[in-house]
Amino acid sequence: MKIKNSTFLFSIMALILIIILSIIITITIGPVKINPLDVWKIIINNTFNKEIFQIQWAKSIETIVWNLRLPRILMAFITGATLSFVGVLMQALTRNSLANPYILGISSGASAGAVASIILGIFGFLGYLGPSIGAFLGAILSSLIVFKIAHSGSGYSSSKLVLTGVAVSAMFSSLTTFMVYTAKDSSKLRSAMFWMVGSVGGAKWNNILLPFLLLIISTTIMYIFNKELDGILIGEDTSKTLGINTELIRKIIIIISTLLTGFIVSLTGIIGFIGLIIPHISRQAVGSTHKKLIPFSILSGGLFLIWADTFARTAFSPEEIPIGVITSFLGAPFFLYLLRKNSYSFGGKK
Repeated sequence: MKIKNSTFLFSIMALILIIILSIIITITIGPVKINPLDVWKIIINNTFNKEIFQIQWAKSIETIVWNLRLPRILMAFITGATLSFVGVLMQALTRNSLANPYILGISSGASAGAVASIILGIFGFLGYLGPSIGAFLGAILSSLIVFKIAHSGSGYSSSKLVLTGVAVSAMFSSLTTFMVYTAKDSSKLRSAMFWMVGSVGGAKWNNILLPFLLLIISTTIMYIFNKELDGILIGEDTSKTLGINTELIRKIIIIISTLLTGFIVSLTGIIGFIGLIIPHISRQAVGSTHKKLIPFSILSGGLFLIWADTFARTAFSPEEIPIGVITSFLGAPFFLYLLRKNSYSFGGKK
């Protein structure tokens, strides 16, 4: 049942409240149990950089809250929000609700770049930033190849983009498999495999601000074009008669999606299915109008990944499960359900 216009704002406010409460609750969950009230006080004191509340907790507790758990939870939210947002854009671009942020081969290129950095030592001089730099450059390279091959004199065809993305993805995946298979250092191999299935465990304050700003700027741009996104779903000919510059909108979608996905994957590794299941569920809740779909998907994706990461880091403590394993475990059956329920083709529903 779709949410009516009169209740949409209420649903957004409710989601924001749930997210805030979820952040506080998930901070308290872990090997070290923390009082929720102390969490509030620590966050407020550190946010304003002064002792608003008298410190009545151990220094180690403040370190866990402010330097370990809060950055990780915020990165989980930003990652989930970004992948959900890009999923919405990709589904609009291809007019297919089974599309996802990785459909253009971005994830495979990022994997190849990161694994090359870890196993072969490329960008090793950059230290811990090496895999992230390698992943970002790999994502950009794969995207450029896809766009170069898929481009024709009349512009970009959605079907050709997707099919080219599949081929390029297979090429980079085989390259990644080859590097993993021939790796000699078991510690590097384990690091590469962990990165390939995603984690937000390496989140720090200094790598949260930029992806957050990119998400805000990109969301603002696409929100301005929300009517054009709606028009693309109608079809090429109809949207042109409405005065929509479909070629320009496609280029904006492609540029924003590539930069956002490449940057997020470079920080967290590959976290699958978020960009598929969240936009689809959101569309069922608020409809296909992008003015509603974009904010609802962003908030829902962030909320989902907060709890998915909490489960990943606590369910089998002290061992941590890569968050990509959790999202794939939940997302794969959902994907199969969608395939069985509906018949889809690239470029639209049959």
